[in-house]
Amino acid sequence: MNVKSRHHLRSDEVDAITTALSEHLGVELDADSYEKVEFDDSDWDVVLVDGDPLVLYVDDEPFLTVEGANDYPPQKHVVTVDAGAISFVSDGADVMRPGITEADADILDGDLVAIAEESHGKVLAIGRAMTAGSDMVGDSGKVVSSIHHVGDDLFEFSV
Repeated sequence: MNVKSRHHLRSDEVDAITTALSEHLGVELDADSYEKVEFDDSDWDVVLVDGDPLVLYVDDEPFLTVEGANDYPPQKHVVTVDAGAISFVSDGADVMRPGITEADADILDGDLVAIAEESHGKVLAIGRAMTAGSDMVGDSGKVVSSIHHVGDDLFEFSV
């Protein structure tokens, strides 16, 4: 991924990010610098938080990257998967009902979610809910569309 531009964010932009992450994920970022990075060869818009790619814009909505979610574990909007789903989710597969052990009830259809594995709570992917959290656990069907996952270009990106 080739960096096209990189610039420090204004305080109002930082406030918008920190407020959104606090409200949607229950996460409080503690950082000194915020830089937005745009790429030549990718649609990702990423914010470097103290030099690390911790925030991702998805349809103009700030959300944590996989790295960000592991550094600042979300308290809300988390979908937990069992051991059998780990390899699929880590490879970018959408999340299916049978692999889900738990989903926050406050998740609405269309919300961004962090997908974590159940044994250690590590976040494997970021996705968009295709149904409400209360309807995610079950026997069949796709319920989270994968957006960013362990091992993709963004996960491998370093400054």
